[in-house]
Amino acid sequence: MTNSTAETKQERINLRLRSDAKLLLERAADFEGKTVSNFILTSALACAEKTIQKHEVMRLNSRDSEAFFNALTKPACFNQKLTDALEEHGRRVTSK
Repeated sequence: MTNSTAETKQERINLRLRSDAKLLLERAADFEGKTVSNFILTSALACAEKTIQKHEVMRLNSRDSEAFFNALTKPACFNQKLTDALEEHGRRVTSK
């Protein structure tokens, strides 16, 4: 038995749902050959991973990737408008 399967499950999440929603989950779990708890857990974890990846991972095509890399590696050119904006920001913003 591996360490992960030997771990005792200690956390719990409870939820209330309509009877038709429960029947739907039971039916889907049965199609998958899973318990309702296992079906809900695996489905929720897959959705959670997808949501986290959507918010934390940035995918760029080759053109945008090159532009992003160039913006990071090449020094910024400070024109007068940018210098003025930074000075104005310094005067207006009191907390840093």
